[in-house]
Amino acid sequence: MALTLVCSLLVWALGTGPASAELTIRITEGADSAIPVAVVPFAENGGIPAGDKINSIVQDDLAMSGEFRTLSPEKMLSLPSKRSEVYYRDWRLLGQRYVLVGQLSRNGDRVEARYELLDVNREERILGESAAVSVGNMRTLAHHISDKVYEAITGVPGAFSTKLAYVTLDTAKGEPRYRLQVSDVDGKRARVRLESKEPILSPAWSPDGKKLAYVSFETGKPAIYIHELGSGNRTKVADFRGLNSAPAWSRDGRSLLLTLSKDGNAEIYRMDIQSRNLKRLTNHWSIDTEGVWDHSGEGIFFTSDRSGGPQIYHKSSETAEPRRITFGSRYNARPRPDSQGDYVYYVHQRNGGFHIARTDLSNGEETVLTRTASDESPSLAPNGRMLIYATKHSGTSVLTVISADGGAAYSLPATEGDVREPAWSPVIR
Repeated sequence: MALTLVCSLLVWALGTGPASAELTIRITEGADSAIPVAVVPFAENGGIPAGDKINSIVQDDLAMSGEFRTLSPEKMLSLPSKRSEVYYRDWRLLGQRYVLVGQLSRNGDRVEARYELLDVNREERILGESAAVSVGNMRTLAHHISDKVYEAITGVPGAFSTKLAYVTLDTAKGEPRYRLQVSDVDGKRARVRLESKEPILSPAWSPDGKKLAYVSFETGKPAIYIHELGSGNRTKVADFRGLNSAPAWSRDGRSLLLTLSKDGNAEIYRMDIQSRNLKRLTNHWSIDTEGVWDHSGEGIFFTSDRSGGPQIYHKSSETAEPRRITFGSRYNARPRPDSQGDYVYYVHQRNGGFHIARTDLSNGEETVLTRTASDESPSLAPNGRMLIYATKHSGTSVLTVISADGGAAYSLPATEGDVREPAWSPVIR
């Protein structure tokens, strides 16, 4: 009975349908308090490659955060490329708070961007930098600029240069085809990292962003692998009798939390990756699963049905007694704490639907963040300001990003079929 329920928690996240290698952005809801910012098309000198433009990518990045409202270039009264060309009165008339201007120049196989962010009301420059990349990395340059602009305005580091991991499902010739993919946060530059006829679940990023741990059924039973993204090397680290599931990295990258049923019941263990030594962290007749480290790196959150249905629990240390965190419904699962210790996010059932909710750890107040009804697999951005999850839109599985307070949303649907199991990477150095 216990194993059946745990497995249902795992495979619930996968549906059927064809997959696409790349996702597309669809803004679904903006915040009323979004800050108006104009991203002026950059002036180009010296044979800049055709294709996606820097200003368009930066516009999309800022808009997807839910914190900014961008101005279409068609509505701009002029197209300045440096501070001396900016007439602040014009931008005030257009209701803009900030203006980003810049120039691109090419030198051999390198492209350099010089850009300035201007405060319209104060008529001063608040950011002025240059950055260069190889010709083939224009999107990398654009995401870098987005991060700098976001931080200059909000005081919080941007997360646009990070990555997403997710699983797609394609049916070809009557057989399922699962693909583990990694892309930019806007769904572009997707690459397939693993392909299998059997399910792939629960991708989890290492703290340095260089590895993924995940569950694969490729041998006919669940096993946990570590995948080095640079080399493609894979190592099977857990293939015990019964369930092997829900890997989660420690902050130092030296150990994994795992759910194992090798001793007869689903429990949470910590594995030292180098030695493969295991330490059992829970011991109860109920199902204990989906362990994840808290912000301190000393305690864990996990899902358990010890109170009669799935709920979120917290252990402040490996030896502490568990404390129940969620009470708002009969089903709360898949905990994802923020990095500051303020909130824990999770899947929450209410009125027959599944939503993403969060609990304020200081006072226990619960807030339901999503309005869709088939939501799963929440994952926080490393800056704590955005959260991605999987849901259904018009019968199709999509990834949706919301601001961490639920105030704005955009979706990343595959052009065809299902996409699930998102995991937001840490900042990759």
